[in-house]
Amino acid sequence: MSTFLQPIEHELGPLLARIAGGDRPAFGRLYDLTSNRLFAVVRRVLRRPELAEEALQEAFVRVWQKANLYDPAQARPMAWLAAIARNQAIDLRRRSSERIGEELDENSAGGDGQSAVLPEADLALELKRLRDCLSRLPENRQDMVLLAYYQGWSREELAAQFSRPVTTVKTLLRRSLITLRECLDGRT
Repeated sequence: MSTFLQPIEHELGPLLARIAGGDRPAFGRLYDLTSNRLFAVVRRVLRRPELAEEALQEAFVRVWQKANLYDPAQARPMAWLAAIARNQAIDLRRRSSERIGEELDENSAGGDGQSAVLPEADLALELKRLRDCLSRLPENRQDMVLLAYYQGWSREELAAQFSRPVTTVKTLLRRSLITLRECLDGRT
């Protein structure tokens, strides 16, 4: 497991279970533990800070509504939360007619929330580990993963870019993420 998630990861699963039962203080604690990380996720997809804030708010509403659907056998809590945030950001981006794949403008380059997430040395180490694991994937799958999770491209857009059916793209992304998780966990 990623070292920067270890201090909170063990707390998130029980919090989600409590949230599923309507526990507001648990929801507040979950927000405090994860909002900076999730803001970084939505900020990667959305160019405008006000849209990123809106997407984050919508993501937390969704977490409140859907906490009962969280299955620890399917995903780690932070991965589940990040997927919700990313999907909300993509949906909001589509609704706001912003084009997927635009670069962050220069004014927001430093405002991605990462400084609040990790000390600089830990972030550099985590990024190196991720790059090393990513390099083990075939080049086209590396590109697909980066476009999907860093640039926020949809499966449909990836299918068009790589001339593959959407179902194939979905399968390739899933296999790639499994490979990355195993690598980051030290299983490969």
